[in-house]
Parts: sequence; C-alpha cells; structure tokens
Amino acid sequence: MDNNIIEVWSDNLESSFTEIRKLVQTYNYVTMDTEFPGVVAKPLGNFTSQSTYAYQQLRCNVDLLKVIQVGITFSDCYGNCPPRNTYQFNFHFDIDREMYAKDSLKLLVEAQLNFEKHRLQGIEVEEFGNLLITSGLILSRNVTWLSFHSSYDFAYLMKIVTCNPLPATENEFFMFMNILFPNFYDVKYLLRGSKYLKRGLQEIAEDLGLRRVGVQHQAGSDALLTRDVFFKVKEIFYTKEDITKHAVKLYGIECRVEEDKVAICDLSL
Repeated sequence: MDNNIIEVWSDNLESSFTEIRKLVQTYNYVTMDTEFPGVVAKPLGNFTSQSTYAYQQLRCNVDLLKVIQVGITFSDCYGNCPPRNTYQFNFHFDIDREMYAKDSLKLLVEAQLNFEKHRLQGIEVEEFGNLLITSGLILSRNVTWLSFHSSYDFAYLMKIVTCNPLPATENEFFMFMNILFPNFYDVKYLLRGSKYLKRGLQEIAEDLGLRRVGVQHQAGSDALLTRDVFFKVKEIFYTKEDITKHAVKLYGIECRVEEDKVAICDLSL
C-alpha cells in the first residue's frame, strides 16, 4: 500500500478518527469511494422513470448487503493534500456468511483484498458510524464531498450512520442527503454531455493524463484518483461555468414530482 494511503482496521480506527477530526478543519474537500459486494437483487413493480427503478434497485441491495471498504481522501479547495491524506477503512466481512455477487467478489479478490483479515480484524459498522457522526465530516456545510457515480457510495454511508434501512423513495433519500451531506459533487454528473460520460473512472483518468496511486478497485486508491479527476474536470470544463449549480446532484437518481409505490425485492438475479 502506498504511504499516502493509511490502512484502517479495528485496532487503529479510533486513532485514525483522531487524525481526521484535525484534518477536516483545514482540508475540507473530502473525496469518498466504497467497495461493496455488488448487486444481488432487483425491484419488482411498475416504475414511471428510470430514476425510480434505479433508486429502488439501490435500496434493495444496500439494505441487503454490507459495505467492505470505505476510502476517504482529504484536500483543500485547490486540490492540495496533506502528506497523510487517504484513509482506507476495512470492514468486517465474512464471505462464508454474507451475501455477495460472485463477479463483484472476484473483482475484489483480484484487487488483493484480504478477506481473511476482513473476517478477523475488520471494523464493525456501528463503531465506524458513531465515530463518523462526531468527526466533523458529516452534518456540515463547511465540508464538500467529492465522488464518482456515487449513489451507492452515499447510500451505504447513510445506512451506516442512521442504522436503518434506506428511505422508501428518492425524495426521502435526498432529504437525508441534504442533512448528512449538504454539499457534494458527483463527478459522473459533472461529465454529462461530454465524451467521458460512458467511461469509467480509470479510463477517464488515463485520458486526462492522471496517474493512479495504489490498486484499482480498492476504495482508498479509487478515492484518491477521484479527487484528481474532479479537480482536473473542474479545471478543463468549468473555467467559465459556475460549477456550484451542479452541486448536490447524483448521476442516475433524481427527486421526483410524483413518486411510485415502494417496490419489493427479487433475489433471483
């Protein structure tokens, strides 16, 4: 693991948050990525929009599954980072007991995740959630969150913080987003209308001449690369246009004027 990326397990969780509470006072642009066990369920019902279907599928899966990693990178509003800037939180996950999509787990194994260590030394989500609430990272308009195609990422954090299933509808979800993460940018949303819209994070970064630190599909490395992509996208595409009008919007999910009925989940994917 690169020296910029701090591995966090159960034994150094509290000390890491002690550092984080100090960092966020100066480096209040917080880039986030998660690794999770994929998609195992789909919603059943009739949906009036793709956004509603996407949210109900997200809700089904996030409620059923457990997060595996969360990566957080700290920078200031210019993209400058402290020497120790990225924390990779590794959660308790037992592949013999938990649900997962086989293709997603295979991808994470290839990315060198140590699932035996996750089972033995992984962080309990409740403890992480309690520390996150008091960290200064959430519930604050002074913090700007950065992410890439991140509806699932924010949904997992919301589930961890609230200790509850996700809200039943998109509108309720965005209401909670406004409370927990009142200022954020989804880089995927910022790229709509550009040639990069259909591309993944790695392909976009390479085309922009950015170099990855760490291993692809590990949350810390992906968070760090997302930070780099955000500031490069801002530099290239938003020199004249006000980027703030694209804040607090997620790619693929939006508030609805009329909401559909809550869907039930089908595990027969």
